[in-house]
Amino acid sequence: MGGMPLSDMPWWRWRSNVRSALHMLSDPVFQQHTWLAGRPGYGDVTDAVYRLVEDTWLDNWSAEKYIGTIFRDTQEAQLVDAAVLRVLRIMHQVGPDAPVTAYMEHAGWPDAVRAAREAHVHLATADGEDPATAPHSLDALAAAQSGTLGAPA
Repeated sequence: MGGMPLSDMPWWRWRSNVRSALHMLSDPVFQQHTWLAGRPGYGDVTDAVYRLVEDTWLDNWSAEKYIGTIFRDTQEAQLVDAAVLRVLRIMHQVGPDAPVTAYMEHAGWPDAVRAAREAHVHLATADGEDPATAPHSLDALAAAQSGTLGAPA
């Protein structure tokens, strides 16, 4: 994504989806300026949750299953599991088609954001990226995954 170094993980495309979702879920400023404002190109909370669990089935089993393929070690897996559990709990309570405000006003949202932030910072740092950069658009994610921005094909 934008200058993302080549990933050393075998399932790096799945990792990039998880990282993209965690990045968006962990950034309250992004959520205010993009999701609440209805800015196109970034999806919504449901899209982020889908990227987090779609290929990995993290809604059905632990991230530890993917150590060595998507995640480097137990610490990464545990941080991702914590974020997934918090976000999914909220999604199940408010519904997948709820407006962004329903998520952000949920009592558990600050904990979900905090857990996603911990996971995002850890994974981004491990990948040699600055975790403080703004989330990339879904088009940038797709371009990185297709190999047009220097990511492996």
